[in-house]
Amino acid sequence: MNKLTFATTLALPLTLWSGAALAECGALTIASMNWQSAEVLASLDQFILNEGYGCDAQVIIADTVPAITSLVEKGEPEIIPEGWVGLMPELFRKGMDEGSIVAVGKSLSDGGVQGWFMPKFVQDRYPEIRTVADVLEHPELFPGTGEEGVGAIHTGPQGWGGTVITTQLAKGFKAEEHGFELVDTGSAAGHDGSIARAYERGEGWIGYYWAPTSLLGKYQMVKVDFGVPLDQAEWDRCTAVADCADPKPNNWPADEVLTLVAKDFSEKTDPAVMEYLSKRGWSNQTVNALMAWMTDNQATGEDGALRFLETHPEIWTGWVSAEAAERIKDAL
Repeated sequence: MNKLTFATTLALPLTLWSGAALAECGALTIASMNWQSAEVLASLDQFILNEGYGCDAQVIIADTVPAITSLVEKGEPEIIPEGWVGLMPELFRKGMDEGSIVAVGKSLSDGGVQGWFMPKFVQDRYPEIRTVADVLEHPELFPGTGEEGVGAIHTGPQGWGGTVITTQLAKGFKAEEHGFELVDTGSAAGHDGSIARAYERGEGWIGYYWAPTSLLGKYQMVKVDFGVPLDQAEWDRCTAVADCADPKPNNWPADEVLTLVAKDFSEKTDPAVMEYLSKRGWSNQTVNALMAWMTDNQATGEDGALRFLETHPEIWTGWVSAEAAERIKDAL
């Protein structure tokens, strides 16, 4: 397992509090994954916790697999705002069963969407291609970077839970025997870039993707039907396990996207912090619109967090106490 790298961003400054002293929150780290929705949510939590509750929250850069592993085994980072727990079901259950982590609320109120996607124009041109089995019959329509006629399934970079599952599903569906190779896109930017290039060239693309994202608002992509029912036992046994040698064809389950917190931190911090985290959650529609703005304006996660706080007080004031809301508004 790759070691979690703590590349800490500059913390937003704490305000000088007036009036009654705040309850103890303490120092903590918040995991920011390398995709937009997770970046903006980590920055949003940092701002609200620091400015509204007097925390000393730092944002660290992480990926799904090492971050959840570190949370379960070491109790840090203390908060994972956007935990796609279906990507690592055994590890998530282990942490819950052992009492090392707590799941305090849904990051995405209507859940996340993951799976294999392809451009809508491919399906428009070839309406008979609906399932993974259909895709695998046509490697020539989904070209890779190598030899002509060899198709490519884009897994995403190492460290993504979706990369593990896509790799296992490709094995289960015997993609290699059908003339497909797996392509590691190297980074989140490389993954998005591979889709953009396919669109610019009018070429097919097949691989792992998810919602909410601004990219799916820009490029019309359709989720490919796996053509088999979900076998949850098989998912837990092998589909989501990187070193399982004999994966079978399977479907992708519906995703819960949860806020995960270290148990020790949850018991020591100000209860108001945990109340905020349990209430904080937004819809795919809200996040997609915010990420579209971020993409159009080349905005960072911090920029997006401030944009959301400034434009949607009707949402976030319902997450926080009245006193914290006033402090946050003053900080803005």
